[in-house]
Amino acid sequence: MGAVSARPDPPPAVLDVAGLSVRTGDHALVEDVSFHLGAGERVGLIGESGSGKSLTALAIMGLLPDELSASGHIRLREVERDLLSASETERSTLRGDRLGMVFQEPMTALNPLMRVGAQVAEVLRIHGAVSGREAATDRARDLLAAVELPDPERIARRYPHQLSGGQRQRVMLAMALANGPDLLICDEPTTALDVTVQAQMLKLIDDGVAARDSALLFISHDLAVVATVCDRILVMYGGRIVEAGPTRALLTRPRHPYTEGLMAASDLEAVDAAGRLPTIAGSVPPDGRFPDGCVFRNRCPRGDDACQAWPGWTGEQHDGVACWYPSGSGREAGRG
Repeated sequence: MGAVSARPDPPPAVLDVAGLSVRTGDHALVEDVSFHLGAGERVGLIGESGSGKSLTALAIMGLLPDELSASGHIRLREVERDLLSASETERSTLRGDRLGMVFQEPMTALNPLMRVGAQVAEVLRIHGAVSGREAATDRARDLLAAVELPDPERIARRYPHQLSGGQRQRVMLAMALANGPDLLICDEPTTALDVTVQAQMLKLIDDGVAARDSALLFISHDLAVVATVCDRILVMYGGRIVEAGPTRALLTRPRHPYTEGLMAASDLEAVDAAGRLPTIAGSVPPDGRFPDGCVFRNRCPRGDDACQAWPGWTGEQHDGVACWYPSGSGREAGRG
């Protein structure tokens, strides 16, 4: 691995994920994932669809489908029990209070039969943030105003289907931030929004976590959005973290061939004579079964026989790479 300038140690962990694996039967969909988030940190989790990003988030929240099982360790600040061994009652106590999440499609996350104001108020009442229905209703209205919904009193009386996509996402953000969570997870929260609404939503997320000093895990496939929001990035492929580092360093000097491919494919100026962007060879396996060893080896321009074994992790957990031939190491040109 090439010389990397010294980085300051990350702040004490709000969330510590160690050796997380998610399986269906004997098949791993997420394997040996480890990372941490400190108070006030904004960490991006990027990768193509099918890389395991959303499954990682659902495992942290305790929302995996029944047919999937998780192993490893997930620890939240000041919670003594490992979250993976906690009961559903214990996890429910943390969700919406210490843990908040904004989902990609709020129409499937919001209750279509409840007015949105009542849904925000319910989060407050369940976790004891306020006492009494009237106080919860007033606080819900304040939260809707805080996410800059127009006429929050009128919006509070609406059902989800009566709101636009951007308005529904703001309701979800109000619910997720209602109780000042230690950790906010946003899973592709701006994908279906136009550019103007997307920018507004990103500012609200940034302001919301800053006001509460919350840790943020921001899941996206949009590198431009992640660069705007996040201090640090985790790159995921084939259910594994393949690179991690500070945002600027990772995006300007990527080390893993997969990260390099993502960067090239997002460069709108790097088109060929036919106007086509560079692409990463091959595709994510539709059945989710990646090759043994390096999960990227069948798509990698630098792959060889060594890549039939997993390369392990080089560097620190928050700033490293899993590759036999990372860029800048001096090894990428001498393989064989």
